[in-house]
Order: sequence, then C-alpha cells, then structure tokens
Amino acid sequence: MKVEALTPVIGATVYGIQLADVVHDETLFQTIHELWMQYLVLFFRDQVLSPEQHLAVGERFGRLHIHPAAPYVEGNPALMKIHADRHSVRNNGDVWHSDVSADEEPPMASILRLHTVPRQGGDTLWANMYAVYDSFSPTMQQHLSGLHALHHMSYEGFYGTHDPQRQTPQAVHPVVRTHPVTERQALFVNYGFTRQIVGMTPSESRALLSVLFEQVKKPEFQCRFKWQQDSIALWDNRCTQHHALWDYFPETRSGIRVTVQGDRPFFRSM
Repeated sequence: MKVEALTPVIGATVYGIQLADVVHDETLFQTIHELWMQYLVLFFRDQVLSPEQHLAVGERFGRLHIHPAAPYVEGNPALMKIHADRHSVRNNGDVWHSDVSADEEPPMASILRLHTVPRQGGDTLWANMYAVYDSFSPTMQQHLSGLHALHHMSYEGFYGTHDPQRQTPQAVHPVVRTHPVTERQALFVNYGFTRQIVGMTPSESRALLSVLFEQVKKPEFQCRFKWQQDSIALWDNRCTQHHALWDYFPETRSGIRVTVQGDRPFFRSM
C-alpha cells in the first residue's frame, strides 16, 4: 500500500488496494479507518466494485443512510444516483455543503464511485473544517462555540418536489461540533443547508454566515481531486465540506454514492 497526500491539510490517495477488501480484512479496515481520520478524505483509483460490494463497504463503516429526496438505483434506495449530462440544468453538490446536514442525525461518511467521467472538468473540492475553525481568533472561536444554527432542506433545488405530503428535513445543530472520534472541533455550517443562526436577527445571521461561508472557500483549507473512471472518494461529513464543480457541460458525469448514518452533532468544550 502507498499513501500520497494531496495537500498538507486534507486528502490522500491510497494505492495498491481494493476498497472492497475492507469487508473481510479487519487489519485493512483499521488501517483505512486510521488514514481516514488523519486525512479526512481518501481517494482510490481503478476500483472494481459491484453495487453489492459498494453496499457492503458502506455497512462496514456503519448503518446506511437513505437520502430523503435523491434518485436511486431501482430496488435499493441506499444506492444514490449521481448524474449530470447535456440535459441537466445543474449538477449534484454544486455549492459548498456537508451531505444532508438538515437531518437530525446527518451522515458521517459518504462513499462515491464514478463510472463515467467527462473528458475535461468535473473535479471535486474538499475543505477541512478543523482547519477552518482553527483559523479563527480565540475570541471568534469562543463566540461560535456557543451558537446553534438551523439546517433546512427546502427541496427547491436539485431534488425539487411540489409534493405537499413530503416533510422537509430540518434540524438545529451546534455551529461548532466536536468530532466523536478525534474529539477535535470543526465548523459545522454550510452554504447548502444552513439557513439561520438561532437567536440572531436575520441581518445579523446573514452577516455572520457570510463570514463563515467565505472562510470555507479559501484554497489553503482545501484539496482538489480529478476523477477518473472507477475512482472512489471516501469522506467524513463531520469535519469536511465539498463542492462538485459544474464545469463540464454538456459532458456526462455519473456514478453511485453510498452514505453512512451518523450521530446527532454535539459540542463539548475541551
């Protein structure tokens, strides 16, 4: 096995293994898990992974999460379709976000395999939310650590629906969350789902969220991954955000994502 970091702050490519082997190889699973905690997002090239194996890898990390609105492979809602082509008006994840943070218990892990990639473009960016939090002054950190924010999925975007019977997921989470494994503090607001800082006026909330969202965009907290056919990305939604670039129209970009259920975000003072 060879591990090559993408940047000093986030991301690494793991060579020489098949991710499917973690299902039956405990030593390999523990190694991958440790690398995941260290680099926050791991990438794997040239992966042979059937839909059944993809599900099994996800289940190795925990209980599978079902997206409340996304299209999925017929017969298995845990296999979420990621697809954009010449008929699309936008792509999945084209703003900075943490997956489905509007859930009461947002996903902890996402495992995405692309089987079709554009000839140019289609990269994905990831940002380290530990590093973003650490970049703020002690005064700002203290202020943020006492706040909560409303996360809301309106269904007015990529997964839009006018079904009045469908409940719209929403939840209030701490603005800074403590990672349950590493116990590090991470910023936990994102442009895709965070709507309002609890207890602030709308103008105050917009001003603060604007500052936080802009910090996430800074390249010094990021890595950028160029997809190839049969590449896999495994990322930690508890301490990262990602942004899938929509720069390949009218080319096709398509794959399957399996998502792992997380716990309710919490803040614990260190």
